[in-house]
Amino acid sequence: MAKRMTPAVAYLRTSSAANVGADKDSDKRQRAAIEAYAKRAGFTVEGEYYDAAVSGADAIDQRPGFMAMLERLATNGAKTIIVESPDRFARDLAVQLAGHDMLKGLGIEIIPASAPDFFTEDTPTAVLVRQVLGAIAQFEKASVVAKLAAARKRKREKNGKCEGRKSHREKKPEMVALARRLRRKRPKGGQLSLRAVSQELAAQGYLNERGKPYAAKSVASMLRAQRLLPRPNSENPLSPALRQDVAEEATQAVGENCP
Repeated sequence: MAKRMTPAVAYLRTSSAANVGADKDSDKRQRAAIEAYAKRAGFTVEGEYYDAAVSGADAIDQRPGFMAMLERLATNGAKTIIVESPDRFARDLAVQLAGHDMLKGLGIEIIPASAPDFFTEDTPTAVLVRQVLGAIAQFEKASVVAKLAAARKRKREKNGKCEGRKSHREKKPEMVALARRLRRKRPKGGQLSLRAVSQELAAQGYLNERGKPYAAKSVASMLRAQRLLPRPNSENPLSPALRQDVAEEATQAVGENCP
């Protein structure tokens, strides 16, 4: 007679949104570890719950995936949660201890695949080990956050920018240089308008992400990057000529999009 499998659910958590997605391996790694342990230990995984981009320092009652899992456990008869490792449950020591106590009060067991006895032993030594390892996980997280912040600061000081969307100058420096030369042309004693610069760029194959000529505001942004236009603010508003360029561009866009 085949041995009866014990029902369980899997819980996955990924802290950073940068590690979430079909091309990332965080959830795949966790799932593989959980499934391998469940097979060895005689569990059948009847459901999976995933908190993506949720900090390990967040209380468990503030995690959508975890709370949905508890609702499921209250109705399906399973009383076991399997996680990849203790820090997937929680990195913050206080959250880890409080969460474990809450689950214990509900009659629910949580098992880390990497250390199955981590939460089950209640000897003084086991409790001390849990607290020490929880504190280490919390320290490691704080250290990583501090290192990343310092690295971003160094990069900003060196390059002037660290995060955010790449500028036109970063993506297409040759296009920005061309826009600069075009703007300096002086037909009949004046500068080319922003729309005229956009049209010239389009004629030479430089179009925006939608395959259309750049808007006047985008051209203005390119020229500001090259110091040909001041950045507008309360003390330095848009010049009348620039306002006219932008207004003409907006009027043209409305005409093109309205029947």
